[in-house]
Amino acid sequence: MLYEKYRDEIDAILARYPSKRSALLPVLYIAQDAYGRLDDASIREVAEILDLPYTDVFEVVGFYTLFYNEDVGKFVLDVCDDVPCCFCGAEELVADLEQRLKVKAGYTTDDKMFTLRRVKCIAACDQAPVLQANLEFHYKVTPDKVPALLEDLRRKVESGAQISISGRFAEH
Repeated sequence: MLYEKYRDEIDAILARYPSKRSALLPVLYIAQDAYGRLDDASIREVAEILDLPYTDVFEVVGFYTLFYNEDVGKFVLDVCDDVPCCFCGAEELVADLEQRLKVKAGYTTDDKMFTLRRVKCIAACDQAPVLQANLEFHYKVTPDKVPALLEDLRRKVESGAQISISGRFAEH
């Protein structure tokens, strides 16, 4: 089903690499966007497309934090809670997001718009506290900036903009 629906995109990806194995991450991005997560069936499907053993694909999905085997919202809000970000207000930011979204970190809002997560090191300590919405970085995010940020993300959905939880449409 995945290959039939995204044949042109997958074939273009496969053409860029000398080995099908090298196309694993980009094809997983397509599957994750298509299905909303990477469950056993989608992992098996990617393995078949790339002629790889299921366990090879399963291990990659389990290793990378940007692959989700559970349902997530349209936007995954990752807040860095490593030491530099905490010193600069990450705990206050998480508390504010939990209050505004009415959800604890690690969970998804009832409207399936946002999944809030605490993560370690987003590699922008000099811009702390840092929040990553899908793959878009937001620096020096304080609680007073949260309403505008959430409204902007909601507007993207309402406008019909292309949204990817995986990185498929990330700028290179």
